[in-house]
Amino acid sequence: MAQEISVTVDIHAPAAEVWAMVADLTRMGEWSPENEGATWRKGATGPVPGARFSSTNSQGSKSWTTSGTIVEAEPGRVISFRITVGPVKVAVWRYSFEEIPGGCRVTETWIDERNGLVKALGKPVSGVADRATHNREGMEQTLANLKAAAES
Repeated sequence: MAQEISVTVDIHAPAAEVWAMVADLTRMGEWSPENEGATWRKGATGPVPGARFSSTNSQGSKSWTTSGTIVEAEPGRVISFRITVGPVKVAVWRYSFEEIPGGCRVTETWIDERNGLVKALGKPVSGVADRATHNREGMEQTLANLKAAAES
């Protein structure tokens, strides 16, 4: 069974506005401590199911590139994407948005899809041995940064 981690934050801004910030994957580097942003590929210009993108990540002196495909994109409600390295699944990232009084509740979820080999290569490639703990901390920081930007 795949490991799944979720982190939630309440943001004093409309769900549609915060969704638009997250769905512009070219800006993800503004919120994420590891991801440096994405570039749309194969004619894609935005988040619709099936749209593809490349993403660059770094941790300390390590950097790597992944490919992504949008799985879900419902403005103001959800955006999710699958990350791969070549043909190998790595993870699904999902952001859900719920309207609440005075703003929205955003939940970021990471679903680990790595096989044993990809897990074993994790530390040499990314410098991270405990991906679950690392991602939870990164997700907390990502959502804090997103909250600060959306509320400013």
